[in-house]
Amino acid sequence: MGIGQGGGRRLNSDVRRLHCRVHPLRGSWESRQLLFTKHAYPSPRAATGSITPSGTSTPTPARVDHGMVEFATPLSHDEERLDAYYDDEPLRYRTMEKLFGDQPVPGLVPRDLEAQLHLACDDGEPRSFVEAERHAAWPATMQSEMDAVETNRTCELADLPRGHCAITLKWVFKLKRDEAGAIIKHKARLVARGFVQQEGIDFDDAFAPMARMESVRLLLALAAQEGWHVHHMDVKSAFLNGDLKEEVYVHQPQGFEIPGKEGKVLRLRKALYGLRQAPRAWNAKLDSTLKGMGFEQSPHEAAIYRRGNGGNALLVGVYVDDLVITGVKDAEVAAFKEEMKATFHMSDLGPLSFYLGIEVHQDDSGITLRQTAYAKRIVELAGLTDCNPTLTPMEERLKLSRNSTTEEVDATQYRRLVGSLRYLVHTRPDLAFSVSYVSRFMQRPMTEHQQAVKRIIRYVAGTLDHGLYYPRCPGEAHLVGYSDSDSDHGGDIDTSKSTSGILFFLGKCLVSWQSVKQQVVALSSCEAEYIAASTASTQALWLARLLSDLLGRDTEAVELWVDSKLALALAKNPVFHERSKHIRVRYHFIRDCWEEGSIKARYINTKYQLADLLTKPLGRIKFLELRSRTGMVQLSHKATHRT
Repeated sequence: MGIGQGGGRRLNSDVRRLHCRVHPLRGSWESRQLLFTKHAYPSPRAATGSITPSGTSTPTPARVDHGMVEFATPLSHDEERLDAYYDDEPLRYRTMEKLFGDQPVPGLVPRDLEAQLHLACDDGEPRSFVEAERHAAWPATMQSEMDAVETNRTCELADLPRGHCAITLKWVFKLKRDEAGAIIKHKARLVARGFVQQEGIDFDDAFAPMARMESVRLLLALAAQEGWHVHHMDVKSAFLNGDLKEEVYVHQPQGFEIPGKEGKVLRLRKALYGLRQAPRAWNAKLDSTLKGMGFEQSPHEAAIYRRGNGGNALLVGVYVDDLVITGVKDAEVAAFKEEMKATFHMSDLGPLSFYLGIEVHQDDSGITLRQTAYAKRIVELAGLTDCNPTLTPMEERLKLSRNSTTEEVDATQYRRLVGSLRYLVHTRPDLAFSVSYVSRFMQRPMTEHQQAVKRIIRYVAGTLDHGLYYPRCPGEAHLVGYSDSDSDHGGDIDTSKSTSGILFFLGKCLVSWQSVKQQVVALSSCEAEYIAASTASTQALWLARLLSDLLGRDTEAVELWVDSKLALALAKNPVFHERSKHIRVRYHFIRDCWEEGSIKARYINTKYQLADLLTKPLGRIKFLELRSRTGMVQLSHKATHRT
């Protein structure tokens, strides 16, 4: 099992089409297939030769004891990790060093033993230019990308000036899929290895604004209430339109070198994917274009634009190269789309149906949002496809601790599952508390934490088709909020800090929610409720100002419902006594909001407090009641686009 110059070490399998290879530079194992079976690797007890950094090896004993490592079938076609077993014992560690013990792997220098064990199944996406050339679909996409580079006059042939370094390029291949997971497009991107750039030398700024998910939901909720149609457009090769201020040189792309001029480089006139300044350059170009068309940028959300007022209002939300467009008149929307097509190379995707992994359905009754396909992948990733679903995401009154005495589990897999669940929360407020809770144990997850995550996923498995419903109800564009904290203030047994739960509705549409651990220890339930209300007031003020930007007029004061009379009294009156004088000044922000009239804090009985859903694990009856009242419904499997 030797390795060639600059190549990988290929390990043949005893099953057809199954193989695994070890990269000498990365020290990782990769597979291009879907299944794994037994391979022969040096066992931790094996006496093997070692490779020195210079490349020379120490003598290897004539007799070597080899063990068998068996890799289980991946959990899904998106799985990037496989469970491994050695002599029927599970391998819980994912580093080469821990997998093989003190014995180095032949063909790898010692520092590579620290590389993480990474197993990736075949997802149909080539990892290199050579691999892409073998498939009929990819050469055409590469040519299309080069045509876009030429059409945009992105670069010009030049000699590399003395004192400059040229950045290398890499082809990146991706399959674009629809909401059902079917392939709809092959994408090839010419990407610069921008990680070699140095801030202050090769670029100055790299930040580019993108619409927050709350902003997108607020935009969709407003459109649903008023009965506006929402459209979707995509800018093709968006970053190639950004103008560069810096002098940047890159090597010629692999497979497209100019014959006889291979020694020359390309000077970039415009941005290229991978450059650190590319997102900012593209955003600056789009921003100037929209403002030139008469749009005003929201001062409270840089990725939201509005043109016109009243019956001619047109709204645009920007997320990199995705544009969400809505307005009062369909004619105004159509005219704007034609303006964009005349300026950039655009893809008109019609009515919004799939946006950042979120399935959107529009009809005359309103708009629904769900992530059914994404949720299914999470269940598959966890290997719980055939599990018994639960009715709640977390056991009632469950308490978890960092100081658990249970066994430590694979932190990488734990983080991956929790990270996937965090994105699912964008349309699932019923998961906000439970996912936030298990996120506190990312650093060192234990068995009890893993069991809590699995219960959440079992709940997801039984509610795959649940999502948010935004009903049509014209004239109800006012904000209503709920704030609460856990009843047993100091509910976190590690830090004694409380959890704040916050919800905001635009009319009947839930647009914003938070479940977050408070930053200080509250000395009473009144103080915990007061801190939660102050945190909610900052979100209320931002949402109200953003709504004003969307409507082009001032909005009503935000109603904030709190279930603590003592906290309300503290908010309305500047009282300083023994039980409140220590509260940090920042948490008195709600008093200013109350005095200026931007927020109206009111009392609500705990029985009707919706934010209770986000503060603690609830019993089945209470949980299902609050989930229903937040606007979450079971959605039918209908088409996700307007007919």
